[in-house]
Parts: sequence; structure tokens; C-alpha cells
Amino acid sequence: MPQSIDLRDDRLSWQGVIDLHYEDGWVQPWRVPYAERGLFFQGLVEGAAKGAGARLAFRTDARELEGDCEAGGGKLDLIVNHGEPVSFALEGQTSFRFGDLPAGEKIVELWTPQAAVFRLKSLKLPDGASLKPYADERPKWITYGSSITHCGAAASPAQTWPAVAARGANLNLTCLGFGGQCHLDSLMARIMRDRPADYLSIKVGINIYGAKSLGPRGFRQAIVGFVKIVREKHPQTPFVVCSPIWSPPRETEANAVGFTLQGMRAEVEEAVAALQAHGDKHLHYVNGLDLFGPELKEFLPDNLHPDAEGYRRLGRNFLEKAARKYFV
Repeated sequence: MPQSIDLRDDRLSWQGVIDLHYEDGWVQPWRVPYAERGLFFQGLVEGAAKGAGARLAFRTDARELEGDCEAGGGKLDLIVNHGEPVSFALEGQTSFRFGDLPAGEKIVELWTPQAAVFRLKSLKLPDGASLKPYADERPKWITYGSSITHCGAAASPAQTWPAVAARGANLNLTCLGFGGQCHLDSLMARIMRDRPADYLSIKVGINIYGAKSLGPRGFRQAIVGFVKIVREKHPQTPFVVCSPIWSPPRETEANAVGFTLQGMRAEVEEAVAALQAHGDKHLHYVNGLDLFGPELKEFLPDNLHPDAEGYRRLGRNFLEKAARKYFV
């Protein structure tokens, strides 16, 4: 008979979350403070209810595990000892099971769907299996961005580009990617400011281009203000600021406030240069074209969002051109 684990058991560790919401019979990871969700733009709240980068971690010698859940689709990933993910498709399912786990005690991580709401209703281990806490002591990395960081089209939650880069660099990831909602909101800067972090990154511009939410008067200043808020508690933390990846129709076509992606990249670079000139020696600019440029056009089916393979390549490029270069 499997043993059912209390979802509030302190041997269970949620990683990559900002908050947890418990109700009778379930727990849901959140990526903004649940009690303060009314302060955020509603579209961002909807994205924050989806658990990109959220995972439940613990140590066990169990050879299998299962549970019950409520999910809006997507996949659940199992990672053992920080290896490669094994996926379970949740569409139409109210329970999940992973078998054939390796023998002996191991670190187990359950990654929740990146683009769907997920509520865990039960977790079960075989009778007699051990359960011990896992304190993830790897360096903490927080990254913020748009749908291209939320990664809805990734093959599974542990195959988003931030997850690929984090696994490659052995980092403890918190992903603050929100589809359509990367507008340099000061509340998001406060979240990054107030969380423990060894490394930071933001990838900005594409949502601002699409929604025309900032023009030439405000965009560069919003980047400066966002970084300065984060720097209040992370004054020397390595911080990478990325400009937009390649998007063919938007490169030279001006939006309603006169921005092209080419112009936005220049603005991002100039904002970083201004901050560096005023003493920020741990801030770094990465051109989005170095992460995903025209050479990867076959992996950009809608001319905006990478596909599953595109996200894997973006993650590997971030690992090489940002993480291994500036996260030391």
C-alpha cells in the first residue's frame, strides 16, 4: 500500500516559487505573492498562477511515486539527481505515476507545467520508502521576461530555455517569465530585489514593442529604474540584461510609438552602458541576436516564439554566452 504524504510536510521543499496557496486538499505554486495578487496587472496574475520553473523537491529511496492532481494540461516532469527529465502528459488526467526510479537514495524533483495551472492534491510513495528534506544549495538564479521566457511551446517544463541553462550551469532557478506581461513593472523589480539571488537576468523589449506600453521617452528610463530597484538589495550580484531575440517582421517595422526591435536593442544597450558608467561594474549586456538570431529561423515558426527545439538552443546559447561568461 502506498503511503500518502501530507502536502505540508516540512520534508517537502518547493523551489522556484514565490508563494504557495493551500486549500483543503491541494496546494498550488504561485509566482507572485498570493495575498498581494490584486496589486498586479490581471494578465500577469493569470501567468503567475502557472508554474514555470516551479518544482517539488525531496530525497527518497522510492523506486516509484504517484499522486493526484488538478491540471489545465501540459506535462509534469520528473528529474532525478539533476539529470534529464522524464515527462508525464497531464491532459485529461487527474493522477500521475512515475516508475522505474533508480535504486538507492536520490534527489527527486517534480516540475509543474510551465503554461498551465497545476494543483497537487496528493503525493504517494511506496510503503516503507524514505522521505528526507532536500536543501538545494546550488547558486540561486532569478530571470525575468516575456512569453519567450515563459516558454509555452517548450517540450516540457524542464526543457524551457531557463531550465536548460540552469541545468547546464548547475543553478537553482526561479523563472519570472510571463506571457505578454514583461513591461518592467516595478512590482516585479521588488520581487527580484527581495529574493535571495546569486545571479540575475532580465530579457526585455518584445512585450513593450507589441503592446506599445513604453515609447522612446520611457523605455530606457524604465530599464534603469528596474535595475536600480533590484540593486537596492543586490548591489554587486552579477546581472545580465538581454535585448529581444530575432523576430523578422518586427526588426525594421516601427510600432505605433516608433520603435523597431533594432531600435530597442540599441536602447537596452545604452541603458546598460549608462548604468555601468555610473558605477555598476557587475551589470552586463547580452544582445538577443546572440541568443537567437536569423541562423535559427527554422525554429521560429510564428516569427516570434521559438519551438521546442528553438527553446533548447536558446537555453544552450544563454549558457555559453551569458551564464558561463558572467555568472562566476
